[in-house]
Amino acid sequence: MDEGFSTREIWPFECLRCLSVWEEEYVVRHLSDSHGNDADVWFRAELLVQPPWSGARCPSCGDTGVKTFPRGYLARHPELRTAPPVVPTLPPVPPPVSPAVAAARTRPARAGRARLPAALARWPVAARARVSAAYAVIGLSVALFASLGVFEVLRAAHRVH
Repeated sequence: MDEGFSTREIWPFECLRCLSVWEEEYVVRHLSDSHGNDADVWFRAELLVQPPWSGARCPSCGDTGVKTFPRGYLARHPELRTAPPVVPTLPPVPPPVSPAVAAARTRPARAGRARLPAALARWPVAARARVSAAYAVIGLSVALFASLGVFEVLRAAHRVH
């Protein structure tokens, strides 16, 4: 590549999942050779990166469902800008606890009975029974369907003459 020049471009993005809007700054190195072939090389913070239209991720939720706006769109529509994402702070680390105190704090599980999830434990007993019956019917129908398929395969493999 013989000739080239660099430009600074600011690309606005919108996350299609959480609807946050942000901008990212790129430095684009436009290169061309003596045969007329052109190439663009994209940089962010002096690191080589992919172009903004491929592989962009939302800084708030991490989703890849991101669309770009035309360049300069957010400058003409400042009402779309959202506050920058808040960096979460970590809670303070509790002081170490001796093994005897930790053992006294934990309750032994009741023997012979499985513990229900908290959301399911709040349901009335009749509702839990209906849900269990529905799962049993679904499980039995899946097992019957699978056994029918196995029976058909075995019948086709072992024809009686």
